[in-house]
Amino acid sequence: MFKKLSKTAVAVAAVLGAAGIVTVGPVPASAASAPLSGARIAVHFDLAKGQTPENIALAPGGGEYVTFAEARQVARISANGSIHVLATMPLPADGGVHTPALGFPLTVGIVRADDGTLYFLYATGTADLTGVWRLRPGGVPQRIAALPPTGLPNGLALDARSGTLYVTDSVLGTVWSVPVAGGTPTVWSAAPELASTGFLGANGLKIHGGAVWVTNLDQGTVLRIPILRDGRAGALQTRATGLSGIDDFAFTGHGDQLLAALNGPGEVALVQSDGSHSIVLTPADGLENPTSIALRGHTVYIDSAAYVTATDPNLIIAHLNE
Repeated sequence: MFKKLSKTAVAVAAVLGAAGIVTVGPVPASAASAPLSGARIAVHFDLAKGQTPENIALAPGGGEYVTFAEARQVARISANGSIHVLATMPLPADGGVHTPALGFPLTVGIVRADDGTLYFLYATGTADLTGVWRLRPGGVPQRIAALPPTGLPNGLALDARSGTLYVTDSVLGTVWSVPVAGGTPTVWSAAPELASTGFLGANGLKIHGGAVWVTNLDQGTVLRIPILRDGRAGALQTRATGLSGIDDFAFTGHGDQLLAALNGPGEVALVQSDGSHSIVLTPADGLENPTSIALRGHTVYIDSAAYVTATDPNLIIAHLNE
């Protein structure tokens, strides 16, 4: 595991460095006006077990569901920090070495439906396993939609009103739509703004205000794609730029304001509705390549995978101030 993780970290670090992701960002907000406070590490994950949290879905009653990318697992983290593995995905016959861009198989985006069903993504570079998977309470994982093994499915969002799952593909520069019951994926958008410039393009994904919102890691952007009345994609709008290494994000409840995980620099940015941003958490707060963010009321959950730092994957909890 350490050898594989080291190889992965070296590869990711080389690409992030080449892309200029480790840069000096905006000046952090002062303590007096900081929108986040009380940041603390709530859970330390085990790097030797591949517990690199990639994506997050909040669990009722406290806690969260996560995908542990390196371990190929879906797990629940209870409110007291205990870890319960719900599923471990099968290793591809070739070991996953042909997984595009990364070279290892990984569990990626995850969402939870109101009935407790979990939907998540598994990327392996093989046709038999890559795609959208479903895990019902007490059940076993079932693939409900195959996705191209030449791509890297990454972000996942559920539009419960239309019964549609949306998936970003970071290698193919695509947003897919998949019926929540499963079936054949449809290319919902392949706008050029979703494309990679060498490593990973379309990444984080959320449904908000009648639109699909997507981040592009390589291009450092936040994108908004309206959902038209007939379900098709409207004209894409670039809503924020200059967010080096942006991964997952979450809306704060104040209009289009959002918190974004900046993976490479190990920071969290507060992005305003007008696209301006400030850095509100840094490695000094314990961040190590943050991958995902979720909010429950004023409580902010931030998972770090330590892909490059290779030190302390963790869950940080902070308070969102008014």
